[in-house]
Amino acid sequence: MAARQDGYLPLRDYALLGDCHGAALVGLDGAVDWFCPARFDAQPACWALLDAEQGARFCIAPTEAKSSTRAYLPGTNILCTTFAHAKGTLTITDFLPVRSAKDADEPSVDLEAPGWLIRVVDATEGDCDLKVHYHPGTCEFDPSIDRTPDMRLYRPNTAPAAELDSTVRLKAGERQVFVLAPTQDAEQDPAAQAETLLETTEAFWKNWSQASRYTGPYRQAVERSALALKALTYAPTGAIVAAPTTSLPENIGGERNWDYRYSWLRDSSFVLQALGGLGYDDEAGRYCEYLGSTCVKELSILYGISSESVIAERELDHLHGYAGSQPVRVGNAASDQLQLDIYGEVADWALAYRALGGPIDDNLRAMLEEVADQAAELWKEPDQGIWEMRGDPRHYVHGKAMAWVALDRAIQLLGARDTWCKAREEILQELRDHAHDGTEGGFRQTLSDGGMDAALLLLPMVDLPLPDTVFDQTVRGVERELREGDFVLRYRLENTDDGLKGGEGAFLICSFWLVDALLCMDREKDARMLFERLLEHANDVGLYAEEIDPKTEAFLGNFPQAFTHLALINSAINLDLYKSYGPEALRGTHADRVERATSQARS
Repeated sequence: MAARQDGYLPLRDYALLGDCHGAALVGLDGAVDWFCPARFDAQPACWALLDAEQGARFCIAPTEAKSSTRAYLPGTNILCTTFAHAKGTLTITDFLPVRSAKDADEPSVDLEAPGWLIRVVDATEGDCDLKVHYHPGTCEFDPSIDRTPDMRLYRPNTAPAAELDSTVRLKAGERQVFVLAPTQDAEQDPAAQAETLLETTEAFWKNWSQASRYTGPYRQAVERSALALKALTYAPTGAIVAAPTTSLPENIGGERNWDYRYSWLRDSSFVLQALGGLGYDDEAGRYCEYLGSTCVKELSILYGISSESVIAERELDHLHGYAGSQPVRVGNAASDQLQLDIYGEVADWALAYRALGGPIDDNLRAMLEEVADQAAELWKEPDQGIWEMRGDPRHYVHGKAMAWVALDRAIQLLGARDTWCKAREEILQELRDHAHDGTEGGFRQTLSDGGMDAALLLLPMVDLPLPDTVFDQTVRGVERELREGDFVLRYRLENTDDGLKGGEGAFLICSFWLVDALLCMDREKDARMLFERLLEHANDVGLYAEEIDPKTEAFLGNFPQAFTHLALINSAINLDLYKSYGPEALRGTHADRVERATSQARS
């Protein structure tokens, strides 16, 4: 059985439930410690994840549980946890119901979800005494905003309960249903609908999974990552959140705790590139609609899931934080930063979107013009970089390179313009001038000093017209200075003032970036071995957090993390391309690789 320390489970003991509106995390011990119904950024209905003493929790488990194992139903985000107990076994099937909307034009993105958490308990072998505990918490999660709608626990033929702490006897073969849903939904009799909703939810997820065109290796890991990414989309607008949680620490007890329940242009562009490589096109179209309602008005680093452009960061001082890690934050101050790389990532995605047959409509054209104009105007400025540094802005090489990408892709999509062409050439010359700053050649983190940066691993993948030796030296420099076994640090804290105290783990996305970079350098054996070892570092249901402790392999940071799962998908696709076509298949833009991957899947 999973062991709690001071009331907290290890992060790798959680599994995700999602309905493309909100999300929940279920522990290996049967506890739902996080549940944001209807919206990822809503007041959580369960939040013991961030305060084990005060927080709301919904736990179901045998009174004499000996052990537990779990797995998702194949091709779904429906979780089945099986407990062994003194007299046999018991299975809990957990899910957030979701289905295609009636008369939907696009059944994969036009969705309906009631915002309920459904738990179906089956005494699969032997009689069982079942402990059921639901407590709504002793205080509000965030007292400064509207309260969470009052929730009730619904059971068949039983009055709804505002809280519950009881033991239920189940005979062998008996089933019991529990539904956590708003008080206002009582007339819908949520418990009576549970089994029908289980069928429709399973059908929705399986239909979506079967639409993938991916035929390459590592299919199970790719499918699980794709399902996680789909669960992180907010269906009403098409927004994609970076993670479904806030304030899970990058260092236990430290201050590096951030709210990721928003839509970053960078992360969303990466997600859509990954899903596009699997043949999922509708998500990209819906995201374009979201961009049209946000970026054309005002270009920002991140947005709320309903297109909010201002996301003030606040600290909830009354909360203990996960394992004592404070502060707990809501909102994210990164929305006020200059991060040059986002321009390139958005434009690079747009080129891939067109390659997949997507239209460059008026809204997308206007956004791309704004992206290119901003890149041309601002590329000489220092910025906070892809890692959203809270220290002084600096001249990050990765940011300059992605500004070049923004201009290059805009020129390809919209045609040459003098200011864009001039700025693109100036950036390239600046990069050439610093291409041998490393102690053994290659790039460094910035244009002015000697730190190293894992984001430089992306440079071989963006079609920069620089010699291969520059990229090879850069990749080897990252390995030499930042690699720790299978893991890669973002940067060395002793060489980089990021404006924060304390340490952090290794960002898992960086390890997958290294896989891609090794392939570009024609080091296929090293890349494949690393990728296969990284698959072993997932938790028992195939999910990853943002970071991992290189020594203990404990998960750190928000969970599950879109960044990590999209990178896994891209690396699997790239390994498959390399196997078929060699290192040349990794050349060019992401659009080129997506076209090759989809062409290969159709053949």
